[in-house]
Amino acid sequence: MASVKQITVWARGVIQDKEGRDISNGIAAAADVEGKFTQAFDNYVDLPDRVNVPLRKYARISDEEIEERYEYENEHPEIVILADATIVKGMNVLRGMAKGGTLVVNTNRTPEDILKFVPNKELLKQVVCVDANAICGVQTVDFSGSEGGMDMVGLGAGVAAPILGALVKGTNVVKLESLAKVVKNNAAMYKGYDEAKVKTL
Repeated sequence: MASVKQITVWARGVIQDKEGRDISNGIAAAADVEGKFTQAFDNYVDLPDRVNVPLRKYARISDEEIEERYEYENEHPEIVILADATIVKGMNVLRGMAKGGTLVVNTNRTPEDILKFVPNKELLKQVVCVDANAICGVQTVDFSGSEGGMDMVGLGAGVAAPILGALVKGTNVVKLESLAKVVKNNAAMYKGYDEAKVKTL
């Protein structure tokens, strides 16, 4: 059976649906550029979206064909990404994670501050923080790419771009140059990479 790297993205319903989708799709698209096998999908348990209610998106990467085509969630994520830092206070965002995982957070706080609110923080090997809102200044609210529709705005036009840059700095899950080929706002992506704060635990 193929070894599959699982990435779970948490975002806020409706207002961050596209940003969450862009993060998971961006990871998968960049890995696809590198010749990997990928999947990116929503958690259909979280649908329909409700304004501000936490929802999840998923990405999977493998060097071999992924056999589990119809899983509904990532049961054991190695990487968890929060598009909104406040989600960490009310949700067990690390559920299912084995020891040695990575948490990436869109926040203006330090990793030390974020860790105060993380349940099961002993599972983490590192925390990556980036202030994507300050870098990009815009969250893209657009429904054109949902439910399999064509995305009219482009992948990574909003805060997803710096979050993806920070993800690469902390994990090298994909190469920065691969990400640059699929993300619309490369300037924000590179700035997210440069400004991300990485704390190893």
